[in-house]
Amino acid sequence: MTQPTNCVARRGLSLALLAFGVSSVVVKADAQDSATTRRTTLEPVVITVTRGLGGSTLDAPFAMTVLKPDSARPGQRHIALDESLSLVPGLVAVSRTNPSQDPRISIRGFGARSAFGVRGVRVLRDGMPLTLPDGQTPVDYLSLESVGRIEIVRGAAAALYGNASGGVIDLRTAAPPASKLAGDLRQWFGSDGFSRTTIAGGGVSGNAYYQADASSTRGDGFRAHSRERLTSAFARTGATLGGTDYSIEALGFDMPLAENPGALTLAQFRSNARLADVPSVNKQARKVVRQLQVGVAANRLGTNDEISASAFVGGRSLYNPQTFAVVDVGRRTYGASARVTHLWPDLASANRLTAGFDAQSQNDSRFNWVNCDDIPMPVTATASCPVIGAEKGITTLDQRELVSSAGVYVTDELRLTQSLRVSGGLRGDDVRFELRDRLIGPGNPDDSGRRTLRAATPYVGVVSKIGPDHSVYVNISSAFETPTTTELGNHPDGSAGINPDLQPQRSVTYETGFKGGVASPFGYDVAIFTTKVHDELVSYEIPGSGGRRYFRNAGRTNRRGAELGLRANAGPLQLNAAYSYSDFRFVRYVTDSAVFDGKRIPGIPMHRGQSSVTWSHHTLFAVAEGEVASSSFVDDGNTGKAPGYEVMHLRAGSNGIPGAQNISIVGGVQNLFNRLYSPSVTVNAARGKFFEPAAGRTLYLGVTVAGGR
Repeated sequence: MTQPTNCVARRGLSLALLAFGVSSVVVKADAQDSATTRRTTLEPVVITVTRGLGGSTLDAPFAMTVLKPDSARPGQRHIALDESLSLVPGLVAVSRTNPSQDPRISIRGFGARSAFGVRGVRVLRDGMPLTLPDGQTPVDYLSLESVGRIEIVRGAAAALYGNASGGVIDLRTAAPPASKLAGDLRQWFGSDGFSRTTIAGGGVSGNAYYQADASSTRGDGFRAHSRERLTSAFARTGATLGGTDYSIEALGFDMPLAENPGALTLAQFRSNARLADVPSVNKQARKVVRQLQVGVAANRLGTNDEISASAFVGGRSLYNPQTFAVVDVGRRTYGASARVTHLWPDLASANRLTAGFDAQSQNDSRFNWVNCDDIPMPVTATASCPVIGAEKGITTLDQRELVSSAGVYVTDELRLTQSLRVSGGLRGDDVRFELRDRLIGPGNPDDSGRRTLRAATPYVGVVSKIGPDHSVYVNISSAFETPTTTELGNHPDGSAGINPDLQPQRSVTYETGFKGGVASPFGYDVAIFTTKVHDELVSYEIPGSGGRRYFRNAGRTNRRGAELGLRANAGPLQLNAAYSYSDFRFVRYVTDSAVFDGKRIPGIPMHRGQSSVTWSHHTLFAVAEGEVASSSFVDDGNTGKAPGYEVMHLRAGSNGIPGAQNISIVGGVQNLFNRLYSPSVTVNAARGKFFEPAAGRTLYLGVTVAGGR
């Protein structure tokens, strides 16, 4: 793969697309000078993720974004969460081009350290938590076909949601079709053997509704050793009875193959981005996953009261050969939550009081074996690999890991005047870890143990309306994040058990912002913040670890940032732009061998901008998207960088074709100029293997056949 020959021209075009989105402010302002100009009235953006605060994004004293992915940017493939989370200031969601690992998602730097899965950010589906009680979130099993809107809190939200809430992402299912039965069948084809078949349907009958979807995806991957085979499904049904809405939903997932190509050195990345890490190939690094999660919920909304309750149960099996071991995890999870909100509208100051609780439990049975693939010749039995030809050698870990969390919270919102609201809240959390060692004997001491981590997280916020469609806010909020079970269990000295020294990270954020235009053709969102973090959790590798990640605390870090989001509708054009400035640094961070005070936190570009332009005319549409990012450091010492990049994507289609309005078609190209770039890096990797290359120019085509009655 080579760099484009006319790099300057292509970089200029990418920057022009970003500027075009930003300049939509002027275009739309000029278009409304005349009294005869047509005005578009948009539906109010009502939010549910704020747990009892206000009813609109303008009323919340937080930076918030509400997305309707298929409305603003039609023609999405729904293959991964990073595609749906584009154009959110302060949020970075990038593909690792690795089917065995989830997209790397971070909000204001929370989650950037993640080696796999999502860390530091709370993820929910229709209010049901996907984040485990220890703070990790696998999102591979999340079906996106039926998602109609995504609500995002960009900032510390622990006072509302507890552990690992440096930000919150709540995916909401779209309303079912209004008819008794409607659905569609969709087929995708693309580069590198990509194929995806999806069927979806739903309907309404009286007070009851239902919807479901299922997808089968296959691909050979852009990089070597990155084949995947998976099937995912989602179902939701419910009814409104006696003023209460009852629902049940299920997420199912089967991934029999997801190969892991690993990360590359800078020289490998520049020479051939399709390469796979040799040890990952030789050790047959991959994962096999099966998961099912079922949740039930009830919500009763009265004139001045709201009562909601939910519960869920789930199971997951993971078989995960890696370069350092073969890992097998069997997991059971369950939890429940309830919330009560009461409004006193007749008081001198209208008062909205909310109280609730969350409880979760995680029960993991974990085994590790020596990985006996790629045994050097001559092939002979060894003490670690006694059976020639078997992938699993001797057992090195056999333990039960139990994690439980319980949190209670109360929030209160006072509407002092029609334009001024003051809110505050306090949450208390208790997260308990227990390890039961089952591999005990000569040379294997009992590493069983327990540890409890607690936190109290307050917040206070003020929001003032400036006219009917604009507001200004300030808040002081807090968050905390415990180490996960994996992070507590990986000791750099090789010992086992729960690490007694690794502490949870705690943060306080000071933020102010302006937002407006949620119900008009032009909208904006500006936020400025400073976040001070104590005991930040930092991941690293050590030579000879075979890719295993270890964790330690940095004393103090400081994150200063600014965010800008813009949206405008100008006739057939819908314009969106997002920009993030992230100056995140270590303030005090000393190890046995180095001092990192003043260094930039790795893995996060200081400047990042995104823009999209969507053109619609009758059934036709076209979408152009651009992204620009500055370089980012790859290690705590700031000794190396991932180069900055500019990338563009295009797609176009028709929602119906002449003579067959039930047939839709869309085609697109990702990475139009075939840029060589690595938006995701493995922070502090050993042996210089930092880079996870993005795919080169990728083509795809999708056809949908819709039906219903």
